[in-house]
Amino acid sequence: MIRYALTRLALLVLGLFVASALIFLTLRVLPGDVAQLIAGMNSSPGQIEALRERLGLNEPLLVQYATWIAGVVRGDLGTSLVTGTPVAAELAQKAQVTIPLGLLAMTIALLIALPFGVLSALRRGHPDGTALSVGAQTLAAVPVVWAGMMLVLVFAVWLGWLPAQGFPRGGWSDPWSAVRALLLPAITIGVIEGAMLLRFVRSATLQAAGEDFVRTAAAKGLTRDQALIRHGLPTVGLSIVTVLGLQVAGIIVGAVVIEQLFSLPGIGRMLVADVGARDLPKVQGELLVLTGFVLIVGFVVDLVHRVIDPRQREAE
Repeated sequence: MIRYALTRLALLVLGLFVASALIFLTLRVLPGDVAQLIAGMNSSPGQIEALRERLGLNEPLLVQYATWIAGVVRGDLGTSLVTGTPVAAELAQKAQVTIPLGLLAMTIALLIALPFGVLSALRRGHPDGTALSVGAQTLAAVPVVWAGMMLVLVFAVWLGWLPAQGFPRGGWSDPWSAVRALLLPAITIGVIEGAMLLRFVRSATLQAAGEDFVRTAAAKGLTRDQALIRHGLPTVGLSIVTVLGLQVAGIIVGAVVIEQLFSLPGIGRMLVADVGARDLPKVQGELLVLTGFVLIVGFVVDLVHRVIDPRQREAE
């Protein structure tokens, strides 16, 4: 197990370096002169050149990349070209919105997918099982922006139960107001991601129902549903652990859109604004942190899968 963990950790580090190189090069091939944008259209060529030299933009790309990575290793993601504040400090502040939003959305997705996915499989061929399957396929195809707008219309405008936009100025000093501000965005992401995961849970449950050990348990006196619940669902759990790692990427993408729609001061909204302002250090840091988070979740999922799946341990 230790050898496997070290191997996966080495692949994680390698993946982070490859991702950082791709992020750095992709941002450098974007059209436009960053120094020109920061200095303004009325700046003289001498002022632009001085600014380019101060920012290190006249250095070779390899030197710029090495300087950035050296700072990242020390925990320094650079300084914003627009605000002049450390990127790491701004990310830590915005993460207080994005991380709770993602956790709440994932919780909602699991509460939808697990029970209703299993029920849809158990009731296969019945009208209620068919309705659950069709409903999941329909919800999975709904654009996240449209879903968010409909939820705002119903729960914020018509019923007035939840706020439509914004986040408390005091942040988490008022937990109830903060949670209320995140509920609609989290439900928007969670329902759509939950519908996608429900389809997978249903498929995995039906596959488990066809396994020999489930049929054997049924032959010994258990009903089909009892045999599936007692002996088949643990194998479904192993598959779900793997898929949850992929769901994280979907939640991050959804958060970028939803934070814009609901005016939440999170990493996603900050990323969109920084791309428009061509604030390269901040965009680099934000993309690297988001990519690193997805890779770390994949690393943890691999380790958890290794621990709870005896077949993988026996293969060593």
